[in-house]
Amino acid sequence: MQLDSHCRNIIVIGASAGGVEALRSLFRSLPSDLPAAFLVVLHIPPHSPSELGRILARETSMKVISVQANQPLKTSTVYVASADHHLLVTKEGVRLTRGPKECRVRPAIDVLFRSASMAYDSRVIGVILTGALDDGTAGLWAIKDRNGTALVQDPSEATYDSMPRSAIEHVETDFVGTLTELANQIATRVRLPIKQLATRPLNERHLIETSISENGNGLEAGVMSIGNISSYTCPDCHGVLVQIEEGSIVRFRCHTGHAFSIKTLIAEINAAIDTGLWDALRAVEERILLLRQMGDLAEAQGSKKDAERSRFRAKDAEDRLKPLRELILDPDFFRTS
Repeated sequence: MQLDSHCRNIIVIGASAGGVEALRSLFRSLPSDLPAAFLVVLHIPPHSPSELGRILARETSMKVISVQANQPLKTSTVYVASADHHLLVTKEGVRLTRGPKECRVRPAIDVLFRSASMAYDSRVIGVILTGALDDGTAGLWAIKDRNGTALVQDPSEATYDSMPRSAIEHVETDFVGTLTELANQIATRVRLPIKQLATRPLNERHLIETSISENGNGLEAGVMSIGNISSYTCPDCHGVLVQIEEGSIVRFRCHTGHAFSIKTLIAEINAAIDTGLWDALRAVEERILLLRQMGDLAEAQGSKKDAERSRFRAKDAEDRLKPLRELILDPDFFRTS
């Protein structure tokens, strides 16, 4: 069955931590005969197949597809992102790509939401569910920019409230509620004709970013024109980051295409600091061990003075290492809020 071009029938849903149970509850509450296409991104590890399709198929009589190849959109069908691939939607249908990661993940919610807004304007309903950090906020903003609809799970109900709170803080949402209430909102809004289609011109920046996600060539797409050069470098490839501002949202993208919200950027920097500190600790500990061995060898050769010198330097290194170890183990140093 063809999708009616005058109804809100492109439903994009994003979830992260705690998302499996939230999605189960949402689809359990949705009517199975809705004349809409549902596209779902859940943050999943890249190294194992997702079981989300099978899980959701037990909760709804709609057809559930774990997307493995490009295909057309159909009504009463749920399309679930697969591991290590972005899920996009175009006028031709569903698309898979291994474009650059956004917000540290692939699949990313922002990629799906942004592509839907570019292809289907005000026909899109974006839904943000439980999750950590803030993937989905920029994508939901893009949906509202095209006169689409923004629905968000009540943070007090969410297992992890960071993603819903971020969306509410930065996007003019149309409804915030429980999973049951969100299902009712979707069912109601899908059946209402759109009174006024989007009349705003397409956002050139979003077109460029969607092209980057689909084709993986940031420079060719024009990434350096979508923001101002920032003071930061990409944690993934160490390329220069441009700073993008949309309303109250500040985010970053490098010339190869990796994209970060401000929260995911500091999370990546924290991870890099953590790795660097542990590398430094390991190197100093190796120095201590070598100095002790040098002391033992010197003593065995009858050079007491050299042995004492090596052991003194080992003790000095051990003393200097204590503040570094304390810093590594201090959770407050890595807090972002």
